[in-house]
Formats: sequence, C-alpha cells, structure tokens
Amino acid sequence: MDWKNQCVWITGASSGIGLAAAQAWSKKGAHVILSSRRKAELEKIVSSWDSDAQKRSFVLPLDLSESDKMEGHATDAIAWQGHVDVMVHCGGISQRSLAIETDLQVDRRVMEIDYFGTIALTKALLPHFVQRQKGQFAVITSLMGLFSSPLRSGYCAAKHALHGFFEALRAEHHADGLGVTMVCPGFIHTSISLNAVVGDGSHQGTMDAKTGKGLSPEQCAAKMIRAIEHRKPQVLIGRFEIVGAYLNRLAPNLMRTILRKAAVT
Repeated sequence: MDWKNQCVWITGASSGIGLAAAQAWSKKGAHVILSSRRKAELEKIVSSWDSDAQKRSFVLPLDLSESDKMEGHATDAIAWQGHVDVMVHCGGISQRSLAIETDLQVDRRVMEIDYFGTIALTKALLPHFVQRQKGQFAVITSLMGLFSSPLRSGYCAAKHALHGFFEALRAEHHADGLGVTMVCPGFIHTSISLNAVVGDGSHQGTMDAKTGKGLSPEQCAAKMIRAIEHRKPQVLIGRFEIVGAYLNRLAPNLMRTILRKAAVT
C-alpha cells in the first residue's frame, strides 16, 4: 500500500506500540499525527527524525481522560492536512490487582481512559469519515479483550467494552466505507506493566516476566500495519499466547482452568 499523502493519527505515540507505529508509518511516507499527554516527549521524538519526516509530522497532545475535549482535537487533526485516513487507538493504561483489593475509583479511571476516551475521540472523528465515505479505525485492545485473566479485572472490562462498541460501529457504518481493525496483542515488551495501576491507584512499577520476554513493539507495529493495509477485521499478535483466543472459543472451561493456574505477572 502506498502511504504517501495518507494521514495516520496515533494516540499513545510517545512510547511502546504507538511510538513504533508512528516511526514505521513515517518511514513509509505517511503524514503522521502523534498524540499523547507528553508533549515534550512527542516533540523530542519528532526532532530525532529527518527533515522530510518532520515536515510530515504533527504533534497534537491530548489526555484520554478528558473526553469533553476530543471534538476540538479532531478539528485540529483534520485541519492539518484537510483529512485523516486512519485513526489508531494505542493510548491507554493497564491494571494489576485483585478485584476485591481494587478501589472503584481505579476501575473508573481505567474505564475512562481506555474506553470512554477512546470512543469519545472516535465519535469526534466519525462524521469526517462518514462525509468522506472512507476511513479506518485501528483499535489496539489486547487478547484480554477476548478472554480474561486474574489481576486485570478493570483492564479486561475496558478492553471487552471496546470490542462491543467497535463491532457495533463496524456494522452501522459498513455502507459508509468505514473499516475497523481490532488489534489484539499478547505479550509485547513495553512499559505497560511498569505503568499499570494497582488497587490503590499507584503504579505497579515492575516488569511482568512474560511481558519482558514478549515481542518487540516494532514487530507488533509491523504486523498491525499489514493487517490495516489488508483491512482485516481482527488480528492476533504474539507468540504461543494467541492460542488462548482459539482455546477460549473452542474449550472455554479448559481455558478457565488454565487461567486460574497460570502465572499472570
């Protein structure tokens, strides 16, 4: 696919999968909008690119917990090149704590950022896609959006909710030429577990063993971009852990037994 003159907007672009995706698309010649809360970090990233890539980049800071500001952000994004072709939802936080030990405000925070912020931004951009009769949403959820493991109750709830929303959106706007690609990574070597919130809202601050041994963000981004290019409805990215998605569908009781006994941090 020729990405020149295509505009890709990525949240969570200051680190992890979002950063790797922004760099990959920039190298492919796309115009890239980089969003996250950390404006200085985004500017630092862009300043490390060559002059041509810098001209094709736009830093647009946003906070996914501020849903009421998404319409303004969408207006700014569209105004930059006159259009957005692909919206990549990478931004979000994770959680690591038992449900019984997790304050309800922590669940609300995870849901606000991972779900409500994402759908608010989607709804802000949706009329632009409908007007153009084209556009694609790529939603980085997780294998945890397909099944659930211990210590991630709030995170799994938000990811499951994203699947519910975007599957409905896909059906509602199929005739408008909109595409939706649900991206379900397994273990990817990012800072997701370091930054995950625990029961009292503080950060876990440690790297999960399996996350530390996961695929690189660059490998994940490459697989994700290929799936988007082929407008796949869903893609599973990882190693052996992706078997869980099939096992959960074909033998759910066995999968529940495995998850009860599995090391999940």
